[in-house]
Amino acid sequence: MKHNILGRTDISVSEICLGTMTWGSQNTEAEAFEQMDYAVEHGVNFFDTAELYPTTPLSPETYALTETIIGNWFAKTGKRRDVVLATKVAGAGRPYIREGKPITGASIREAVDASLKRLQTDYIDLYQIHWPNRGHFHFRQAWSYNPYGQDRERTLADMNEKLEALDECVKAGKIRAIGLSNETTWGTQKFIALAEAHGLPRVATVQNEYNLLYRHYDLDMAELSHHEDVGLLAYSPLAAGLLSGKYLDGRKPTGSRGAINGDLGGRLQPLQEPAVRAYVDMAKKHGLDPCQLAIAFCLTRPFMASVIIGATTMEQLRTDIGSADITLSEEILKEIGKVHRVYPAPI
Repeated sequence: MKHNILGRTDISVSEICLGTMTWGSQNTEAEAFEQMDYAVEHGVNFFDTAELYPTTPLSPETYALTETIIGNWFAKTGKRRDVVLATKVAGAGRPYIREGKPITGASIREAVDASLKRLQTDYIDLYQIHWPNRGHFHFRQAWSYNPYGQDRERTLADMNEKLEALDECVKAGKIRAIGLSNETTWGTQKFIALAEAHGLPRVATVQNEYNLLYRHYDLDMAELSHHEDVGLLAYSPLAAGLLSGKYLDGRKPTGSRGAINGDLGGRLQPLQEPAVRAYVDMAKKHGLDPCQLAIAFCLTRPFMASVIIGATTMEQLRTDIGSADITLSEEILKEIGKVHRVYPAPI
């Protein structure tokens, strides 16, 4: 298992990160424990979670169960020091999370302390802002994205307030490094500029969606990653399971996210099917598992810090972690490039 350094920190993480957003809803605590045991035994030292999780479905009844499950595993196994742990503070929009209010310095401090308690740990290695207060184009919002009502000075003050609160948490030993999620190039660069100007924590990572069907990060964000040493933590490398091929021809397997929440966050729509079929057929042609093709491609990207996998079964987990052992040939990479030209934005 290859390891990468997060940004300009000294934190080394496996190139495969264990995602956790199904634990507490689609997965029981016992199943989550089995996943964590297997992942650590097979070279994964990086777990990603969030106070929001589990997500399928999101509900006040399941809120924060995933962090609690991870904390119970730490307590049982004593393996906290074997894991680089990332979590996130939720933004506005959920009434049961701090009354649905936007992220403030005070809410960051409150959320950090609550996560530490649930996770049964004294520190969080990477603490991330789950989504910005000002709005963004992620979560399939690209088609209606409109930044023209944003107030620049208010946005910069908001960013600085967050950084000051995160700085307090760093100085208190509660967190080691910070990251963003569902951010833009401008937003990330401004966080960096403010940090450098005021001696505040510098962004180490951005957790955005990246997969064969959604490659926005290849553009301006890739340039920022290169020049500013900000690595991508790629979520949904299988496009919420689309790239496995299991939803082709209208199928929705029992127990799958598609069966539970319908459209996979807007991804499960007709335009994706020809692209998915092309990638699945390519994998079969070369004797590869479609999931491993998709994840192995993500691992080839120079801006990639770690690819966040998620599984509801041990078979899926073994397949996903095994992607680290797959090397894609130049022939396959060229074929991927050709398909991408035909279907550049299918979701």
